[in-house]
Amino acid sequence: MRTEAVIVDVIRTPVGRGKPGGILSGVHPVDLLAGVLDALVSRNDLDPALVDDVIGGCVSQIGEQSYNITRNAVLAAGFPETVPGTTIDRQCGSSQQAATFAAQAVMAGQADIVIACGVESMSRVPLGSSAAGADPYGSRVRARYPEGLVNQGVSAELIAAKWGFSREDLDAYSARSHALATAAGESGAFATEVVPVPGVESLVDETVRPATSVESLAGLNPAFRTDALAERFPELDWRITPGNSSPLTDGASAALIMSAEAASKLDLAPRARFRAFSVVGSDPLYMLTGVIPATQRVLERAGVVIDEIDAYEVNEAFASVPLAWLKDTGADAAKLNPRGGAIALGHALGSSGTRLLTTLVNQLEATRGRLGLQTMCEGGGMANATIIERL
Repeated sequence: MRTEAVIVDVIRTPVGRGKPGGILSGVHPVDLLAGVLDALVSRNDLDPALVDDVIGGCVSQIGEQSYNITRNAVLAAGFPETVPGTTIDRQCGSSQQAATFAAQAVMAGQADIVIACGVESMSRVPLGSSAAGADPYGSRVRARYPEGLVNQGVSAELIAAKWGFSREDLDAYSARSHALATAAGESGAFATEVVPVPGVESLVDETVRPATSVESLAGLNPAFRTDALAERFPELDWRITPGNSSPLTDGASAALIMSAEAASKLDLAPRARFRAFSVVGSDPLYMLTGVIPATQRVLERAGVVIDEIDAYEVNEAFASVPLAWLKDTGADAAKLNPRGGAIALGHALGSSGTRLLTTLVNQLEATRGRLGLQTMCEGGGMANATIIERL
């Protein structure tokens, strides 16, 4: 009989702007991740020696985020040296994949207690640092795609054009994200999930802009157009701007995952359980569309339909992604990112998967919802999806 994997707790830091001067820019990423690891075991009165493994996500594994940052964070948090840690990279879905691996280890009976986590300090380790000055593809990938692959911003443009989203559609969705995140913050909805960062006074998400409106966003220029790209893609109107994209962000998050039996022995109350997982590959040119087949697959594996899900967390890398997801899945827009998404709350790459999981668990608890779905588009044309059930 398969062991049930449950979520005992999920936490995150406040998110900071991913540039010098951001509220978290003075914190080394090892220390940032160590802080949530320490907070997670402390607030659950858990002996860290009982943790079988710590699996962390991080995308730019170079410089201060190199040399297995998760293991370094385990040591920095003061865990016993016997607790291992490993760092994985599934691009934007790295810590969602970490949570999947953690749950699967528990379900397979190979672990009792695992922490899934993630971190990204984009102020200290800029986006693209790990490939700076290098060819990440090699001759065979380039031969397969002779016209060349593009960055995610261009993929977001291609999605907007293919699904027929206007600039106004994208900006209206983005303003919604900021409005919902502002309302959630002001109501205290994030109070149960945000933990302090040592040395940082603020507990407020720095990337949320309460005054954001469609009118203010309309004044922003396209972010990814170049003359060469405009010549290659003459069908594009270039609608993706900094305002309808997720901002560069610093942050860390973590989830305490264990078997239901271990939780019972430790007198810990599970908050949710894992129902199903999926991961898919997709066209690396339209690299952000994998959330659609990943959702279809995870629904089939859970044996439910989209209308049975009470809340959806679809990562807002760019506004065109959740809009395309809504259009193809027929989901209820009112259930989508009800506390705002990454356009407002930021996209600290390696942390985003467990950050979305944190927000999803808290949303289900606040509304007494039963099922939640999380999905994340990823660089290179991939996507993860997870369904959880509140307990």
